[in-house]
Amino acid sequence: MSRLDKRRFLLAWLRAPLRIASITPSGARLAGLMTKEISPAAGPVLELGPGTGVFTGALLKRGIAESDLTLVEYEADFAALLQGRFPSAKVLQLDVREMWSGPLSGRFFGSVVSGLPLLSMKPDDVYALLEGCFSNLRPYGAFYQFTYGPKCPVPAEILDSLGLVAAKIGRTLRNIPPAAVYRISRRYQPLLQVEQRHAS
Repeated sequence: MSRLDKRRFLLAWLRAPLRIASITPSGARLAGLMTKEISPAAGPVLELGPGTGVFTGALLKRGIAESDLTLVEYEADFAALLQGRFPSAKVLQLDVREMWSGPLSGRFFGSVVSGLPLLSMKPDDVYALLEGCFSNLRPYGAFYQFTYGPKCPVPAEILDSLGLVAAKIGRTLRNIPPAAVYRISRRYQPLLQVEQRHAS
């Protein structure tokens, strides 16, 4: 991680601390946890709030084609940086609340990787975000979210109302600050997918 990326993150955090949620980009260990279950077979990947592209780089290392990545970033500076670093990816500079009514209308994905600060979002916005993502996720798709908090950042009542479940898939103390990663998926998935996950 370059000093320039750290500086960009710090400046973005100073401008909007609730939207950025961290003064530094995520570390390699967290990026590995966020992407460890995603393979090219899953299909296109949607990344929300990619920042400087730490998770994006980890997805490429997992074998995801750059052209199969759609990156939605609100901050204009980060969006321009991402477009330069990942020219074959689709980079959209917009609010995630607008993505399904605009450029992503009718698009379907195999996985969602989220760097959004869900804990600082209104519950109605978290509900709408997950509802929209799961309406546009393939049947076996999952939503991957990290948090600096002690539990899943999506309230249980929101998960229940949408028929979703959350499972912690890892935690790293070697991130600043320490973080945990959750897989959010549909409550009922075909048995084959469960067997495949345990076999991997």
